[in-house]
Amino acid sequence: MLYRPKIGIALGSGSARGWAHIGVLLALTERGIALDYVAGCSMGAMVGAAFAVGRIAELESWALSLTLKRVVGLLDVGLWGGVFKGDRLIRMFQGQFVECQFSDLPLQFAAVATDLATGKELWLRDGKVSDAVRASCTVPGLFRPVLREGRYVVDGSVVNPIPVSLCRAMGAEVVIAVDLGSHLVRRFPLDTKASPGAAPQRRRGPFSVLDRSPRGDGPRLPSIADTLLGTIDIMQDRIAQARLRSDAPDVLLTPSLGQVGPFEYHRAALAIAEGREVVAQMLPAIEEALAA
Repeated sequence: MLYRPKIGIALGSGSARGWAHIGVLLALTERGIALDYVAGCSMGAMVGAAFAVGRIAELESWALSLTLKRVVGLLDVGLWGGVFKGDRLIRMFQGQFVECQFSDLPLQFAAVATDLATGKELWLRDGKVSDAVRASCTVPGLFRPVLREGRYVVDGSVVNPIPVSLCRAMGAEVVIAVDLGSHLVRRFPLDTKASPGAAPQRRRGPFSVLDRSPRGDGPRLPSIADTLLGTIDIMQDRIAQARLRSDAPDVLLTPSLGQVGPFEYHRAALAIAEGREVVAQMLPAIEEALAA
């Protein structure tokens, strides 16, 4: 009997670009590459949980059905601890995709989050899966911190955006990692370029309610949402690159997602297609890693 190494996948953070994980997971499955472990951060945790419970196809259908209006409808204003509460989004996720205990999952899954008080990296592997996903997806400043076991936690991308180390700790001998931030052309979900004298150009997004800036010549002043999301993107990318140097995966997948803004969740079709494409491109490297 041929020996088959235990395969794990580390799904990185990246907001709306996280839909690319769906394409990656479906493409690997279609090619007969069976995963034993899934570790996810932020959107990687949300997609990874749906895959672990066996509902990735349903998540794909839902993501493809999203319109800008539906995305805005999932955002519930909070303004205490974060701009949004996140209740509507997590209720949707619980009702349609994942509402079970970690012990009930047919595939081993874990999510990474951050202790807001100590900065400690937390590996979430017990209790309700949806609670862990919510904790891992709580982008600081945008969503309210989550109270978990007496401490407030936020998005795992603050400390470990691409959880290769968690995947190895779970038992993976070969780790495939997905980095969503390597090909970013623009940080904001809008065009900030303008010719002299031209009216500021806006790209409508779910944060248009926060897009208030003075009029004037040249590029408009970034909104609160633009500044916050762009800053988080930059920090996540720097942290991810440092972590990847110290704990490199066996195969690194970097889908080209430069044209998908952080909160353009209604552009799932493009992100999913890029996820599929990067698997096709990297298939020889994946097969070589599995045969080593």
